[in-house]
This record gives sequence, C-alpha cells and structure tokens, in this order.
Amino acid sequence: MQDPETEKSCSPPSEEDSSDLITPSMPAGMSLESLIDLTGEIEHLNELVMLHLDKEGGFTSTAAYFSTVQPILDMLEGEIRVRYRAGMTKDELKRIIQEWIDEEICLLQ
Repeated sequence: MQDPETEKSCSPPSEEDSSDLITPSMPAGMSLESLIDLTGEIEHLNELVMLHLDKEGGFTSTAAYFSTVQPILDMLEGEIRVRYRAGMTKDELKRIIQEWIDEEICLLQ
C-alpha cells in the first residue's frame, strides 16, 4: 500500500491557468538551474534525487553524489529541450518538468 504522498506524486498534475508567458526568444543558453527556479520545482526535483540516492544506498563522497545526480539533470534537460516550444507559459514549462519528475519517481517505487 502506498502512502498519500506517493499516490499524489503518481497522479497527473492539475491544470493551472496562467498568463505568465515565457518569451518566445527564450535564450537557448538558459541554464537548467534557472528553469527549475523559474518553475519552482526544486523541492520536487530534490525528492527524485533523494529517492535515487536511497536506492543506491547513499553516497560516500562528492564525486559519488554527482555521479548519481548528473545523469538525472541531463535527462531532465533533454526532456525540456524536446518538449519546449516558443511561447509556452511558465505553467506549461512547469508541467513538462513536473510530469517528467513524477514519471521518474513512479519508476523508482
């Protein structure tokens, strides 16, 4: 039986309406960190990272931590690059990130 937090994580995100547009000329070089800050998904992403670390038995050094975290960040960045379209709202971008993290969390459980 899953706890309510787990069930919440595996359910589709709610639709939110917003007029906060990301400019169509969003810089191609915008960092993943900036996108995570913009969408407010840092705690959600941290949940995924902690689940990965827990599955791998923790970490013993900074290098071990980054060897776990870097592939996660790379996959998220790839997902954003594939699904992002000019003119998307902040909420649409948030949904891309949120859905990807939720899918990854569900795969780990």
